[in-house]
Amino acid sequence: MSLASSLNTANSIFRNTSQQTSVISTNIANTGNENYVRRDAVVTQTVYGFSTVQNERSQQMALLRQMASSTAQQSAQSTLLDGLTTLSNALGGNDKELSPSNYLANLQSSLQAFAAAPGEYALASTVVTDAIDVVNSLNNTTKTTQKLREDTDAQMFQQVESLNKLLAEFKIVNDTVVRQTATGGNADDYLDRRDTLLKEISKIVGVTVNMRDNSDMVLYTYDGTTLFETEPREVSFARTFTYDSTVSGNAIYIDGTAVRAGVGGNTDGQGSLASLVQIRDVIAPTFQTQLDEIARGLIEAFQEADIGGGGELPGLFTWPTGTVPLTGTVEPGLAALIQVNPAVRSDSGGDPMLIRDGGINGAAYVQNVDGSSGFTALINSYVDELAANRDFSSDADLKTSASVLSFASNSIGWLEELRSNATTANENKQALYERTFQTYSSKTAVSLDEELSMLLDVEQSYKAAAKLVSTVDEMLKAVMDMVR
Repeated sequence: MSLASSLNTANSIFRNTSQQTSVISTNIANTGNENYVRRDAVVTQTVYGFSTVQNERSQQMALLRQMASSTAQQSAQSTLLDGLTTLSNALGGNDKELSPSNYLANLQSSLQAFAAAPGEYALASTVVTDAIDVVNSLNNTTKTTQKLREDTDAQMFQQVESLNKLLAEFKIVNDTVVRQTATGGNADDYLDRRDTLLKEISKIVGVTVNMRDNSDMVLYTYDGTTLFETEPREVSFARTFTYDSTVSGNAIYIDGTAVRAGVGGNTDGQGSLASLVQIRDVIAPTFQTQLDEIARGLIEAFQEADIGGGGELPGLFTWPTGTVPLTGTVEPGLAALIQVNPAVRSDSGGDPMLIRDGGINGAAYVQNVDGSSGFTALINSYVDELAANRDFSSDADLKTSASVLSFASNSIGWLEELRSNATTANENKQALYERTFQTYSSKTAVSLDEELSMLLDVEQSYKAAAKLVSTVDEMLKAVMDMVR
């Protein structure tokens, strides 16, 4: 090897180690940054025999796709579980002490106690108090349910805004990646940012990824709607500010296609939007229907009959229309409107003993015509009516023939089954996400130990080059001494 070629070799080593050191230093600086993909400084030989350094990004597209999918699934599941937990908490948590079912059981017990001693005014007052508790439970749970729908609608609006902003930035970054790739530039930092945006988008709506020439990325929603192709597609949503049982929220549209609600406790939706739609438009309305049907069943069970055949009117429980709702037909919002009849409330000037005697709606409805203090027929009929099967609407997603007590209990079972399934699914999807994240990180994240080891290798190369330069210097000095 000539002295000139030796110097060229040393110079090449210095240049390569400088580039390698720069890449390794950047990697070390991003240790722990989950949105940074590790770079490799790879030394290659050119066709002319020279060595050069090429930067390679540890891209793992298959793992990135899996990461986006698991992120979307976990986001959807956790969002659904949060909504179900809100409804469960409205019933009093695990013991369900604030549920209509619990207060109905108390009402049944107080009626039975009153039937055993029908002359006791205090027992009649206890029945009224327990009836008020039932009404308050239905009223309050309805408020919570509709508040959940209102809050969910607000979250949908915020996330649609966020999604549109993410897509707008995604276009800028994707365009830069395509341009840099086509012209041979370094797009690594922009690729990192695009991957980060993809993961953020996946939390809101599940996506599938398609790659085109020059690293151009195309996004579709998990059910096939185009989300981004050169340009972001329009994501639109009109917010509804106030909810009650008669209000239906607006759909979210992506490129003119409505976002589909997830299905089941182990939701098949991907991304938080699918679960928010499921909560607002499926779960909360169904639960509200169950509450409305409990209220209707109560009015029906405690209705008063005209002894002269003039028809039935609400008794212990009533609502503003003052009529008995149609059997088996949902009356939207009834659970928010039901109240204890003022005629039996002592705080409203009423008489609790009318529960024993009848006559809440006037003299024509009195059953205890003799005024007997031991009259129990009407009280016992109420106890029987609470336990008697009656027809309920199939819209409640429960058995259509059941007693009011059973129906209220089944409502809790329906909610808790959904929540249990959602909890189990959330644990599984969280575990899947963590495993996917760990696998992805093991291939793309920076390992400080590996980088320090490579830095030592680069240092040895640098020392070898320095030694080579030193040797050439000594040889040149020896030659010059010989000339003298």
